[in-house]
Amino acid sequence: MNHADDHHDPANDRRHRLGQLLDLAQNYRGWTRKQLSAELGRDPTKLVPGSGVPKLDVIIALAKTLDWTLDDVVAHLWLDETPICEPNFDGDFEALDAAAQAAHRAGRFHDMIALAEQAFDSASNDEQRARACNRRCGGWDGMGRAADALEAIQDGLRLSAVSPERRRMMQSNLANAYYSLWRVLEARSIAADLLEWYEARPPQTIRDRKTEAFAYYVRGHAFRRSLTAEPDLAPVHAVRAKRDLSAAIERYEQLALEMDDASFSGIAATCRGGLLEVEALCGDLNPELALERFQEGLADLDDTPGDRLESVGWWCVFGCNVALRTIDDESVLQRAMAMFTMKGEEIADRLDSWPLRERLFTAEHSHRVRGRQGDAFSPPLLIDDLDIRTITGTMARFPNFRATGWSILQEADVVAKDGGR
Repeated sequence: MNHADDHHDPANDRRHRLGQLLDLAQNYRGWTRKQLSAELGRDPTKLVPGSGVPKLDVIIALAKTLDWTLDDVVAHLWLDETPICEPNFDGDFEALDAAAQAAHRAGRFHDMIALAEQAFDSASNDEQRARACNRRCGGWDGMGRAADALEAIQDGLRLSAVSPERRRMMQSNLANAYYSLWRVLEARSIAADLLEWYEARPPQTIRDRKTEAFAYYVRGHAFRRSLTAEPDLAPVHAVRAKRDLSAAIERYEQLALEMDDASFSGIAATCRGGLLEVEALCGDLNPELALERFQEGLADLDDTPGDRLESVGWWCVFGCNVALRTIDDESVLQRAMAMFTMKGEEIADRLDSWPLRERLFTAEHSHRVRGRQGDAFSPPLLIDDLDIRTITGTMARFPNFRATGWSILQEADVVAKDGGR
C-alpha cells in the first residue's frame, strides 16, 4: 500500500513559503520580478530551488529587502517542520500541564517544551495560556536557551487576562532571562519593580513569597555581575549585591524550612557563594579566606541532589572569579583555576548545564589571555571533537560568548580520538 499521499512534502511546503516571501518582498518594495531577482542576485527563473532551501546569500538579501531579521525569514521557511520524536500526549489542558511539570522534574526539557506548546493550543483562557508560556520558558531555560526562554515569557506577558500574582511570577522569570543573557540593566530594573511592589505589599501567598525571593536572587546576582560590567560603580554595586543576596538567602532558607524542600536550600547556597565573591572583591573578606571556603565546598558530591550540586558548580565559577581578580602569583593561580574548572566542568556535564559551561569556558579563556599578556608559559590548548561540539553549543546559546568561543577554537589544537592532531 502506498502511503505517500498521507504525508506533506517538506520541500514542496518550503517552496510554497519561499514563493510567499518573494511575492511579499516584491509588493513591499513595489518592484518587478526582474528588479527583485537582481537584488537577490539570481535569474528570475531560478529564484525557487527544487529543495525550497535558498542559499544563504539569498536569505540575507531577502531579509534586507523585507526589513526582517534572518531569524524571521528562516522561521517562516521552516514554519511547520518539527522533530518526529516530539511527544503526542492525549489529554486536556490540566493533564498536559501536569505532564509538562513532570517532564521538568525529570529533566526532559525538550518534552516539556513540546507539552507546553500542546497545552497552550488546548487552553481555554489567558490564565491557562500564561501557565503554558511559563512552562515553555522553564523548558528553554533548562536547555540553556535563554533567548528562547525570553521569547516564551514575553509571549505570556503579552496576554491580558492574567492574574496579578501569576504576572508577577512571570516578571521574575523575565528578569532572570535577561540576567542569563548578561543584560544586567534590564534584569535589575525588572526585579526592582517587583521588589518595590513587595515592599509596599508584603507577600501573603507561597507563590508570591517565591517570586519575591527570586527577584532578590536575580537582582543580587545582577549587581554582582555589574561589578565587572560597570567597574566605575563597583562600590555601589557591591553594597546592593550584598543587600539583595542576603535577603534572598534569608527568604530561601525560610521556604526550605517551612516546605521541607531541599531545592530552596540549594538556591540559598548559590546566593551564599555569590555573596562570598562580592565580599572578597570589595575588600570585606580576605580573598585567600574566600578561596579556602570555596574549596571546602568541593567535597564528595556523589550523592548531592540537583539544586545543591548546581550551587557547588556556581561556587566553582565564583572561585574562578575571585582567583582571577586577586591572585598575582601565576603558579598559585594555575593551581586554583585547575581545581575550580575541573570540578566545575564535571558538575556541568553531570547536570548538562550550559550556563555553567559558558562561565567556565570564559574563565579559562581569561586565564590564558592573562598568561600571554604577562609572558607566562602557557601549554598548548588541546581540544577534541566533543569539546568543539560543546563550545559550539555554548556559542549558540549565549551571544555574548561567541567572540570568546571563536578565539578558543582558533587558538586550540584539535586532538583526534586516536591522539593525533
